[in-house]
Amino acid sequence: MFKLSDFDFDLPAELIAQTVLPERSASRLLEVDNLAQPPRLVDRRFAELPGCLAPGDLLVFNDTRVLKARFFGQKASGGKIEVLVERLTGARTALAQIRASKSPAPGTTLRLADAFDVTVGERVEPFYTLHFPDDCLTLIEQYGRLPLPPYITHDADATDETRYQTVFARNPGAVAAPTAGLHFDDALLARLDERGIERATLTLHVGAGTFQPVRVENIAEHQMHSEWYELPQSLVDRIAATRARGGRVVAVGTTSMRALEAAARDAENAGRPLAATAAETDIFITPGYRFRVVDRLVTNFHLPKSTLLMLVSAFAGMETIRAAYRHAIDERYRFFSYGDAMLLCRQEQAL
Repeated sequence: MFKLSDFDFDLPAELIAQTVLPERSASRLLEVDNLAQPPRLVDRRFAELPGCLAPGDLLVFNDTRVLKARFFGQKASGGKIEVLVERLTGARTALAQIRASKSPAPGTTLRLADAFDVTVGERVEPFYTLHFPDDCLTLIEQYGRLPLPPYITHDADATDETRYQTVFARNPGAVAAPTAGLHFDDALLARLDERGIERATLTLHVGAGTFQPVRVENIAEHQMHSEWYELPQSLVDRIAATRARGGRVVAVGTTSMRALEAAARDAENAGRPLAATAAETDIFITPGYRFRVVDRLVTNFHLPKSTLLMLVSAFAGMETIRAAYRHAIDERYRFFSYGDAMLLCRQEQAL
């Protein structure tokens, strides 16, 4: 039985990256060979990633695009509000978090960005339904603000609007970036292609719940937020071809990992092979989880006591991750969304 305190560590505040580096692939990469005994830690540059992989491996990216989902506004009474759109539910409807001095009742009109009005609909805990006067996506992209993570202390600027998106972002719907993908630029992708490392995409729209703290000491009692994902048939076929040639499936980020493992787990439970899927998932991966698809993982460094730290501990092993994080802190790696990355190997039944 794992406790929340098992996933705590002390992180110097100055290691929380607040800004991006001039070049995406200039970040650092900690290669963690957790199949060696003892585990081997190698300090690299992210641009060296192609040399850490083999021809025939398959990188799986999340092609979600971050919405300009944050709005400031006011009630008809003049009271100030802050709105964070969580997901689009229709052409003119969305679920959102609302911060206000008093919860708005259904039928309340809210003025957003001093540009347009929305009407509050039914409550879908912990969110509110919002009815927009026109196409949601158009209004969000025109008037909204990019929602940077809560540990980044500056307001989003023009640099963030470019760099808090991956270069392969295609499908709008996320409120947080799949940050492991932020390290890839066009030149690095070209080098991966030249080495014979294949690429494929899925979509998982990252929700604000990715920053939700775990508030229970017994982590088995934690309720994960739900996120929408889609695995196309082309990806399913690429995974099968990778397996057939003896290649490895490499998830770029925990969001790609969650989508792949959720689809594979649900397929196995239904007694069928992995297939194209579009569904919601609240999969919670903790130590003891049996991985079905992913062999290696590219990921950033995660918050103490977070569900993502639990996920990487499940994948690579508790002691391996503790050693890797101690090393990263000692070597002054940059942490969280704008920080550096790790490359991990799957350790079966890692504990």
